[in-house]
Amino acid sequence: MTTMTLTTATRPAFTGCYTALITPFRNGELDIPALRTLVERQILGGVSGLVPCGTTGETPALSTREWETVVSTVVETTQGRVPVIAGTGSNGTASTIERTQRAQELGADAALVVTPYYNKPTQEGLFQHFAAIANATDIPLVLYNVPGRTSVNMMPETVLRLTTVPGIAAIKEASGSLDQASQILGEAPEGFAVLSGDDSLTLPIMGVGGVGVVGRIEALDRVGAVGIAACGAPDPVPVISGMEPRPCGERGRLDRKDAGHRHDQLR
Repeated sequence: MTTMTLTTATRPAFTGCYTALITPFRNGELDIPALRTLVERQILGGVSGLVPCGTTGETPALSTREWETVVSTVVETTQGRVPVIAGTGSNGTASTIERTQRAQELGADAALVVTPYYNKPTQEGLFQHFAAIANATDIPLVLYNVPGRTSVNMMPETVLRLTTVPGIAAIKEASGSLDQASQILGEAPEGFAVLSGDDSLTLPIMGVGGVGVVGRIEALDRVGAVGIAACGAPDPVPVISGMEPRPCGERGRLDRKDAGHRHDQLR
């Protein structure tokens, strides 16, 4: 990955379908061969990019060493064929900056940064948190709003303020509110990408101007499949998942479809 000085005028284009990868384990340890297999399968399926160490990857349960191993393995296996957006968020600003800087060193193309969970920051606190991360790093940031898991909803007004901060390139919008996504899309500057974070809302969000999805893998959900197909993937079934709570559904489907590896072990 080439380091560049990021401005609001040099936002990278994040479009299409990005797979949120599971983190496979075997006997309590990372299963690196299985992870490489998953990466190859997704690239073969035509995805636009890969997202290791997000919610589906059980990141809060990974050690620092494990997180680094997953990110570096995905980057090495991908070999530049598709962008890698590494999950780096935590509920602390300093720790998120450190992990985001490390993701860039490992070769990630961008960082997915979730709103701080458990702390319930104010909207001003959210703005300051993300602005500090952007100002301290040189890697494009994808905001991640998922109030169902973090207990804090980043409001459209805050997102729109953050679009003026250099380095903030996109948002994975998983609030479940089409109205919220529509407001962001209606007022965000050109080049700021809104990606659906809910498989079932991918098609509606794209209908109001969204440009893609960060979705779950091995899906059979028809509504999500239609949305993914609209992103341009030739075969939507391998790149999204059903509606079971992540990552349990993904692991079960992978177990049935990939007899050479077991993916049902949770951290």
